[in-house]
Order: sequence, then C-alpha cells, then structure tokens
Amino acid sequence: MSSDVVLTSALRNNLLSLQNTQSLIDQTQLRLATGRKVNSALDSPQNFFAAETLNNRADDLNRLLDGIGQSITAIEQADTAIQSLTTLVEQADSIAQQARDAITTGGAQAKITGGVDLSGVTDLTSLTGIDDGDQLVLRTFDADGDPKNTTIEFATTIDNTLEVTSVDQLLTEINAIQDTDTKEQLFTARLTDDGLLEITQNTGKSFEIDFESTDNDFANDAALGNALGFGSFDIEAATDAGFAAGVSTSDEAQITVSASATLTSKTLYNQSTDKVATRTTTLANLTDEVTGSAGDIFAGGASDSFQVAVDGGTFVSVANGDGTLQDLIDGINTNASLNTKIAASFDETTGQLNIRAIDSSVQSIQFAAVDATADTGTAASLDLADLGYGINTLSATDNMAQGSVESIQLGSAAGDLASLESEYNNIRTQIDALVADSGYRGTNLLNGDDLTTFFNEDRSNSLTTEGTTLTSAGLGITEANFGSTTTIDSAVSQVREATLAIREFNSSIANDLAVLQTRQDFTTQTIQNLNTGADKLTIADQNEEGAKLLSLQTRQQLGVTSLSLASQSQQAVLRLF
Repeated sequence: MSSDVVLTSALRNNLLSLQNTQSLIDQTQLRLATGRKVNSALDSPQNFFAAETLNNRADDLNRLLDGIGQSITAIEQADTAIQSLTTLVEQADSIAQQARDAITTGGAQAKITGGVDLSGVTDLTSLTGIDDGDQLVLRTFDADGDPKNTTIEFATTIDNTLEVTSVDQLLTEINAIQDTDTKEQLFTARLTDDGLLEITQNTGKSFEIDFESTDNDFANDAALGNALGFGSFDIEAATDAGFAAGVSTSDEAQITVSASATLTSKTLYNQSTDKVATRTTTLANLTDEVTGSAGDIFAGGASDSFQVAVDGGTFVSVANGDGTLQDLIDGINTNASLNTKIAASFDETTGQLNIRAIDSSVQSIQFAAVDATADTGTAASLDLADLGYGINTLSATDNMAQGSVESIQLGSAAGDLASLESEYNNIRTQIDALVADSGYRGTNLLNGDDLTTFFNEDRSNSLTTEGTTLTSAGLGITEANFGSTTTIDSAVSQVREATLAIREFNSSIANDLAVLQTRQDFTTQTIQNLNTGADKLTIADQNEEGAKLLSLQTRQQLGVTSLSLASQSQQAVLRLF
C-alpha cells in the first residue's frame, strides 16, 4: 500500500531483535516476580501439569492432616476425661471400703444411748415413771446362742432379784451380767460425758430391753423407758397416736437393739410347701423352718396388717394379712413416708427379707401386728424372733386400733452406711455427668462413639478408634446397697472391675494416639516431599534469572545502538537537503 512505511532490512532485523529481547526481559521479570520458571501450561506443559498433580495431592493431604490433628485432640480430650473418671472411680472404691470397715466394726456392735441426764440422780425411784418394784429386763444370747434374761429391779427393799436404787448400782448390775458358761461380760453400761445411760452388748449379739412396771400397764411400762431416756424409739408414740387404748395389760414396752446395720431375716419358708419362700409367698404362709405351720411368722386374716414406722413416726400399713412378700416390699418402697428413709429387698436365692436405712438420720424401725376388726379368727401376730429381726412375738388383740409394737434400733453403723450410700450414689451421678461432658466436636469416645481417621486422599487407609460406654451403667457400677457385707463386697468388686475396664480402654486409645501421631508426622513429611518435588519442576533459580535479566538488558542497549547505526544511511540523505 502507498501508505506503508518502507524499512530497510537492517532496520527490520534490529527491530525484531529488540522485540525478542523485550519479550525475554518480560518473561525473566515475571519469573523473578513469581519465583517460578513455570507459571502456566504455556511455559512447560509437562512440568506444569506434573507439578499441579503433586500440589493437588499435597493439598488433599493437608486437609487430611487437619483431620488427623482433630482426631488426636479428640483422643487427648478422652484421655483427660479418663484421668478424671479414674479419680471418681477411686473415690467410689474408697467409699465402698469405708462401708466395709463400718459394717465390720460398728455394724457388729449393739449399742443404745438414752436421752436423759442421770448424772445427778441419787435415787432412781425419785424419777417420774420409775416406781418401787419396776423392773428392767435385758435379754440377749449366750455363746451357745441360747436366750439369756436378766432382771434388774428398782426397789428400796431386798428380795430374790437384783435390786438397785442409784445410778451407780444400775451400772454395776448391768456390767455384772455374764455368760453362764464362758463367764464373759455380756454388757458394758456407763454414763456418757453428758450423763446419758449407754448400754453396749460386748459379744456382737443383739439385745432387748423390756420395761416392766409393777402393774404391767402399757403406759406405765413406756413411762419407765422414758424415765431412763429410752423413749425416743418408741412407745410413747403409741399413746400419742391414739392406738394404745386397745393394748392389753400383757403388752410390754420394749426395744430391740440390733448388732447389725441392716435387718436381714432368717431364711423364710412357705409353710404349705416347705420350700424357700418366693416373692409371691403370702405372709400368712411364712415359717422360719421347714416344719410347716409350727413356726408361723405372721398370723392373721385379710383384715390384719403388717405395719412399719421409722424413728417412732407414723405407722404405715405395708401389707395385709393375706398379702405377699412382694406386697410388703412394695408397701415399703413405694410409700412416700418410708421410701426416703428405708428400703426393702428380697433375695430369691437365700429367701431372706432385708430392710435397711437409706438415710443417715434413721436410728430405729418399729414393727406392729394389727388386728383392725373384731373377727372370730386368730388375732394378728408377728413373730419378730422367728423372722430374725427381734426377740419377741407381737400379738394384736381384737378391736385394737393398733397392736403390740416392737422398736428395733439399728446397729451403730446404720447411719454411717446410709450416708456412705448417698455419697456413693452421688459419685455415680458425677461419673455419668463427666462422661456426658467428655465429647469433642460431636464425638464422645467415653459414651460409645467411634472415631474414624483417614490417612490418604482416596480414603482407602484409615484407623477407627472404637469408643466404649463408661457411664456408671456401662462400667457395671450399680446403685449402692450397703446393707450387708455381701452387697458391699459386690460394690467393691464392681468398682475394681470398672477400674480395670477404664485402664484397658485408656491403653487402647493410647495405642491409637501413638499411631495417629506417627501418621501425622509421616503425612507432614509427605506433604513437604510433594511440595519440594513440585517446586523442582516449577521454581526458578533467582540467581540464574537475575543474570539473564542483566544480560537481556545489556543486549537491549546494544540492540538500540545497532538500530541507531542501521538508520545512519537514511540520516545521510537528510544532509543533502
């Protein structure tokens, strides 16, 4: 075209050289700016895509490395919880051991302490409720298991019985009671620092105190017991509750002091089958021996009832005369005024009925046989001696508003055991709460959740950390029952097995933690290797690229000079004008 600028060959060659040099300068500057010699597939398709593959795998492993790190933290959280859980279980073991010690020592001692200060009393008959001729009867068992009765009479005259006037004489006479054969002292009586009468049975047996007034009147019997400070168990409650009106003159105010912290019956039998009683056995069919009706424990019809009170409180009918053992158990365990104080259970294997305190304030349990209506049958009676709880038979007369009452004071460890039960059950609650709070990001290894950790990008390699349930139920730690040595030993065994289970699980997750930490280190190093390999394909040598830039800049300057020289011939033409 006529408008085209005509360049000489020399100019065109120099211009092209300058353009190529500028292109190389731009490329070198980009490499220096990015640090890479391959910035796109145009630079080196083979290196670019190879490096991209390596970087992509490194990115995938980086994401997996985050997951491994989270799994390690989850296991570390579980390990932290296990340490605290172990401490709680050790506390439970300590409480169970305390219960064992308590039932072994205090539970084997029958002891009662009165509530009246007798320290300044010189003449016991001067106290309201104690009359000349009143008697205090102590019943216990000798080394052969035979009953032994000792009568102490309060009197100012001497006859064939032991007669006392002063407190010192009373203490002396009680302390002088011996086993007929072994001559072993059976009781220790003393005044406490507060002047209270304390009586302890020395041979691990239970004993009964029977208060007998001169006229055998129930109210006067109770007054005798109250005068010595033994009214809190009792019997004045009979009058207060209005059920003493029908009590016959043969009924006596009495209290049984148990050597046991829980009431455990003898093996109970069904008199109609001579087989060990079951929960469905009726109370009227109970016998203490395999001898049929000769050893009836409870006698009475459908209108009669078996009644229970705690610490001299209101009596509650827990079963009718035609009720079953299960009715009696339910009557205690479902009654709002009883089930916070005591608990009943039945051992199907041994045929034993157990009643124990579940509140540390409980000191005594009262039993009564009640004949609610006039009937032609035998009046209700309850043989606590055959049942294994007390010493005497309680007999109810027709038309009684309430029958005879016997109060059984539990062994000195009963309150401690109930308190320990409460503490033990609180530990169970805390174990469950700790386990519930042991999760990490929705995974709780201590509550049965599993944790899966993946090690490669296609998830073909992984590790599953299996969780377990370490709640109190999962550990097999059941609700406390410190009513007997057997149940306490069961609790001790449960706690120790729980400790072993916790240790085994801790060992298991410790092994998994070691694996995860190893894989974490391996994955970190693999990522570094992949990045290094990718860099070798794409990273520019800064020294080399700097040298190239310097060389290109020099070449560019030379090109400009060369272009100038090539144009000198045309400049010579201009001089002609």
